[in-house]
Amino acid sequence: MFGIVGYGSYLPRYRIKVEDIAHQWGTEPEAIKRGLLLYEKTVPGLDEDTITISVEAAKNALRRAGIDPQEIGAVYIGSESHPYAVKPSGTILIDALGIGPEVHVASYEFACKAGTEAMYVAYSHVKAGEMKYALGIGADTSQGAPGDALEYSASAGGSAFIMGSENVVAEILFTSSYTSDTPDFWRREHQFYPRHAARFTGEPAYFKHIFNAGKNLLDKSGISPKDFKYAVFHMPNGKFPQEIGKKLGFTKEQLEAGWIVPWMGNTYSGSSPTGLSAILDEAKAGDLIFMVSFGSGAGSDGFIFRVTEHIDKVRDLAPRVKDMLHNDKIYLDYGKYAKFRRKIILNE
Repeated sequence: MFGIVGYGSYLPRYRIKVEDIAHQWGTEPEAIKRGLLLYEKTVPGLDEDTITISVEAAKNALRRAGIDPQEIGAVYIGSESHPYAVKPSGTILIDALGIGPEVHVASYEFACKAGTEAMYVAYSHVKAGEMKYALGIGADTSQGAPGDALEYSASAGGSAFIMGSENVVAEILFTSSYTSDTPDFWRREHQFYPRHAARFTGEPAYFKHIFNAGKNLLDKSGISPKDFKYAVFHMPNGKFPQEIGKKLGFTKEQLEAGWIVPWMGNTYSGSSPTGLSAILDEAKAGDLIFMVSFGSGAGSDGFIFRVTEHIDKVRDLAPRVKDMLHNDKIYLDYGKYAKFRRKIILNE
């Protein structure tokens, strides 16, 4: 049996409400809420970035896994917002958590599916017998230009998953990927904010890739959508995951547990992984979970998980996603938000 032996997430305490962004740009807040099904989003603190988020998420995964960090043979961090263009994020993390130095480390990028990319490779190493444990992380402090539609959703957070074969909490039964050259969203070197092809990011990008990866996964497994307890998809806004879920044959009830985007925003590489983490916080032994990510450029990774009885022994060893999502929030006005996200650069 191979799969997740430890999982953990981290979300910043800071928030900004959709109406505060809308008022800044003279947009009708209720129209944004109805159109995107978004209400507020997480904001990274002044001293938070992809690395600090990854460290906190990985700490929580280690708490649930209950293993010696030295046994982890690979660390992969998937993100669109690595703090360094050349220096890897994982080298700082392994020193912070006492992993290595005999460890393989890499930074992954594939827009919003870089996190599941890291998970897929970590799982593959363990399944191949290359190492006992491997760590895959999806984390971001995502960017949205002032006044751009992305500013309503681009948020911060991430999740970490330790893959192994002992004391598995969620066995990986099947995987699937679907990829093509679809330039719906991009950010060139030296540009801080990404650009996007507006509605083109929905079709033929998001919907086409998730549908095909999902359909291939269902065909490969021979499992029907009705047999799953939960399903989670990449969440660029509140509407898209519900639309693709319905198209693939899933119900709103199956998506509910992992549909956290209205209060979290789009954490890019941490989006579907954090939805998965929220599902594991409440799933029971035997439950089947269907998950498909999406990354612009474009591609999707799909997984089918089966939850084991071991989940009940580790679930409460680290904070749950919805507790971080709804408790101890600190709201910012647009001015403070702009300062935190360095939209206003002070002389230094």
